[in-house]
Formats: sequence, structure tokens, C-alpha cells
Amino acid sequence: MLKTALGRFRLIGLYEGISFILLLGIAMPLKYYAGFPQPVKIIGMLHGLLFVLYILTLAHVTLTNRWSFLRVLGALIASLLPFGTFVLDARLRRQP
Repeated sequence: MLKTALGRFRLIGLYEGISFILLLGIAMPLKYYAGFPQPVKIIGMLHGLLFVLYILTLAHVTLTNRWSFLRVLGALIASLLPFGTFVLDARLRRQP
């Protein structure tokens, strides 16, 4: 999976999606309902790093595979939606 630009993008997308779900589903409720803000700081920082890596690998895969503007836009939108990167990964897996 790490041998190609697309494989690296899919892997980072998977980790970015997981960190986003952890941030929204675990860390944020702990902060606002339990008064425990530390998980947001830790998971938020990790998610921020993974988001930057996602954008960098998106740029790399775009240049390497000559992705269209619409495909890049779809990947950007997927990164902003919960479970979006998982849906994008499923679509990318189906394409040759």
C-alpha cells in the first residue's frame, strides 16, 4: 500500500478519518459533557497533523496521477465530513 502515491494517500486518509471520528465521538463529548478537555488537545493535535499529511499526499497523488479538479474537490470535501474519507477510500478501491 505504501509503494504508490495513491496507496499512501489512502492510508493517510484512513488514519485521518479515524482521528476525526475519535475527535468528534470521544474527545469532544469528554470535554463538553465530562469537563475533561485533555483528550481534545491530544487527539486534536494528532488530527491536525494527519490533516496536513492528507493535504500533502492529496497534492502528491494529484500530480502523480493527474487527477481532475472535481476529483480533488471531492477528496477535500471528504476530509471535512465524518466518515467521508472511508467512503472515498471505498470508491478509490473499486477503480483500477
